[in-house]
Amino acid sequence: MKTKMMQLAFVAIACAALAASTLAQTMQQSGQMGMQNDMSMQANKDIVEVAMSDPRFSTLVSLVQKAGLVETLKGPGPFTVFAPTNDAFAKIPQKKLDELANNPDKLRSVLLYHVINMKVTANDARTMPAPTAAGAQLMVKTSMRGGTKSVMVDNAKVVQADIMASNGVIHAIDTVLMPKMSKMNKMSRQRSMR
Repeated sequence: MKTKMMQLAFVAIACAALAASTLAQTMQQSGQMGMQNDMSMQANKDIVEVAMSDPRFSTLVSLVQKAGLVETLKGPGPFTVFAPTNDAFAKIPQKKLDELANNPDKLRSVLLYHVINMKVTANDARTMPAPTAAGAQLMVKTSMRGGTKSVMVDNAKVVQADIMASNGVIHAIDTVLMPKMSKMNKMSRQRSMR
């Protein structure tokens, strides 16, 4: 009788473990499916719509609107946008950010310095200079640490890569990219000659 009770207890424990394992797998698969559905839903939105749907990019979206770049970034692309988060903009003294926001030409140049006119995922990124939509080049640097690829753009770290959109990809960065003043002056002169 005691042996039979132990066998029944063992069977009950085994069944409970199997049920828990199956439930965990089902929940994990559902979570993965949810993530895939979220990503495919995002991929149906253009870069502006994706940025607008993410509260981390509210400062960027506001400045893109102010600079008149919404239609440009809603275009067919493909684009890669190195998108500073709100935390990245918070690193800039408010007075300097206000000056930038009130200088449409400079604002447009700085924002376009964050855009490459091709789609580059983190997996495709290589250490190299990359031409921006502003006409200047930024430096992309990649490295491997512990089997994980890290991407830097000028002095900014990509904190979230591969936010897909219908017309390109967004990489969230931790610092606002500022082209060197010589590059900015050259870009301004080129625009004034057009």
